[in-house]
Amino acid sequence: MCRFLILISIPVSLDGSSALFSVTRTMGSHLLAGSRTLWFGRDAIGRRSLLIHRPTREDPRLLLTSVAPELIKPETIAAASCCEGVSKEHVDPATASIFWEELTCGIHSISYQADVGRSQGDETFRAWARVHEWQDPSLRKLLAWERNFVNPNNELAHYCQTAPSCGSPAERVLQALCEAVKRRTEGIRRPSSSSQQLESSASSLLWNGRSSHSCAHVAVLFSGGVDSMILAAIANQFVDPGASIDLLNVSFEGDLAPDRITAVSGLRELRDVFPLRRWRLLKLDAKLSDMQSYRGHILSLLCPSNTYMDINIGTALWLAASGKGYVHEDSSQEVKPELTQTEARVLLVGSGADEQCGGYGRHRTKFRHGGWETLECEMRLDFNRIWKRNLGRDDRCLSDHGREARFPFLDEDVVATLLDLPLWEVVNMEEPAGCGEKKILRQVARLLGLYNASLLPKRAIQFGSRIARESNRKDFGSNRAANLANAGTVLLKEFMN
Repeated sequence: MCRFLILISIPVSLDGSSALFSVTRTMGSHLLAGSRTLWFGRDAIGRRSLLIHRPTREDPRLLLTSVAPELIKPETIAAASCCEGVSKEHVDPATASIFWEELTCGIHSISYQADVGRSQGDETFRAWARVHEWQDPSLRKLLAWERNFVNPNNELAHYCQTAPSCGSPAERVLQALCEAVKRRTEGIRRPSSSSQQLESSASSLLWNGRSSHSCAHVAVLFSGGVDSMILAAIANQFVDPGASIDLLNVSFEGDLAPDRITAVSGLRELRDVFPLRRWRLLKLDAKLSDMQSYRGHILSLLCPSNTYMDINIGTALWLAASGKGYVHEDSSQEVKPELTQTEARVLLVGSGADEQCGGYGRHRTKFRHGGWETLECEMRLDFNRIWKRNLGRDDRCLSDHGREARFPFLDEDVVATLLDLPLWEVVNMEEPAGCGEKKILRQVARLLGLYNASLLPKRAIQFGSRIARESNRKDFGSNRAANLANAGTVLLKEFMN
């Protein structure tokens, strides 16, 4: 993980501020030596990874890191375990997933006492560690997931009397998303590398009648679905008009994967609606067997996430963030494909859209069984646990190639805007599949002129890229057998051989 790979290692028996000074400039942590207090934190939604190992009797160190140390390959375990400094969490994936945990969101402080000894364990650690409440009332309201109107059967009349007159719900969400994308794309410095020279030498080549004179500053993790299409369309408003926008699409079934088909269709729609932009679809193809040599590295990025679904999603994200693939060309063009890598260091990612806008299949199931209130509870649960189940894992996998993922749908103002809307304006499971889920985002897409994208069904990356099907066949024999075994929740330790 190129953003930072730093371990803070503090044996709890250390005495003296000089021993602790080495951590004062790492990962945003800060030590007040006089008070013997270490401050560290994770943003309120959990968009960035931060892992912690809490002191125990077996290992009384406090460890903080953005990513777990890479696991040692099985064939070297015997030799490595004899080496000084190599412990079990470095060689055993099951142990590593227990050794590390995602740090909860918030500002943390730890006060050290000079008389703390090595024999004291986890119980003592918790006694002198504190998590501090957020002071911003709007942020506290956002994290509480408070929505005023949930059930149209009881609350529609009241909402109509109090609804704001400043634009439709979709227009308000679009405005919030525009500000979120603007904040995440403005001021990005152009990449400086020798590849720019190669690009400038080819500036005489024309694309849609325009000179391809500038590399991409921003890339979009792209399936052609409604979330990624919205991000691409909005980015078009704020990215330098002379720059490309790269669309990164990963597939384990070549051009036959569902996400590849919708990505090509989405590219056409973007070019039709925004013809002055140079859109570049990078097709990143792989076979499951190709990824075997990277498995240990990807497992270390996933840690402490440790399910079969995690490795499928993590592998697809890691490959997509590499940004190395073949530029899609129309079939009418006689151009030999060449391997290309995006210059973009910023990736726009659609994480958070499904949790907030009812994009999961289980949301429809919850609504069918319990109605509007049950649906709202499930969406609140998804949002409140996204930091632990998704964001830390995704940040580690996407950042490993030296690119930074940015999440406009998880911008605080976007979250607040969605919560200000009644639930039935955000999602309506009384409408058929492909219409009711993520209803508000489909309306936003239509406001942007993306009519085809607004009709597409939700499809998770592990299914759209076909990595789930390929891994199910490899490890379970078939998709059917994997479904019967509830493969998504199976722990990885059962597939380490």
